[in-house]
Amino acid sequence: MRSVVLVLSALMLSACAALSAGPAGEPDYATMAAENLALGEAAMEDNDYFKAEKYFDHVRAKFPYLEAAREAELKLADLDFAREMYPEAREKFDSFMRLHPTHPKVDYAAYRAALSYVQEFPSEFFALPPSYEKEQKPMYDALRAMNVFLRQYPDSQYVKDATAHRNDARQRLARHELYVASFYAKRERWKAVAQRLEGLLKDYPGTPLEEEALFDLHNAYVKLNDTERAQNTLREVVKRLPGTPAAQRAQKMLGS
Repeated sequence: MRSVVLVLSALMLSACAALSAGPAGEPDYATMAAENLALGEAAMEDNDYFKAEKYFDHVRAKFPYLEAAREAELKLADLDFAREMYPEAREKFDSFMRLHPTHPKVDYAAYRAALSYVQEFPSEFFALPPSYEKEQKPMYDALRAMNVFLRQYPDSQYVKDATAHRNDARQRLARHELYVASFYAKRERWKAVAQRLEGLLKDYPGTPLEEEALFDLHNAYVKLNDTERAQNTLREVVKRLPGTPAAQRAQKMLGS
């Protein structure tokens, strides 16, 4: 009987302690908004995303009229980004831009939203098929988003990084078009080859793949017995790649 009483007493003491500590899972919040932000950032650095979310949500809810609440909104978006929840992160960054279009960090939100598409690029892991053989939608989305960002925030500190990501997306998409054109070439579907390569050169000019695309397009026109377009393609090589070995090769093929 005495052992039962001791067990019940221990359970009651444990329950009282839990009640005094506040709701289950709630961290020990600080008094000031800035302190809670700092605690959330520290938790995020430790990969304690649950606790970080609690702190940022607390700041957003308890201090809605302070600048710290705007910072907490961005931190919650960054938190989803860190957790690789990219659609959720985009939604939060987009919401921040809609609600605070004149905020000093609106360009940060726009850049991070665009960057979330880059994070969804197909893996280049060596054991998997190359990314140009896979679904290209993330690259299209990234290119569109980076172009919008560069157009809207030309003076942003993130322009250099955004330009690099835009160019990478363009080259990946151009590589995919070359891959598809090669697929058709193996089946001697020369009209389809020409259409894909024409699209590549129109939509993604200036990539390192231009030379290969132009000479492949010339070959496709030769196969189609379209002498005029074949020669015009060689002239395009000279125009786009002046002073290069590719231009010299094209000039020789033109007989000039």
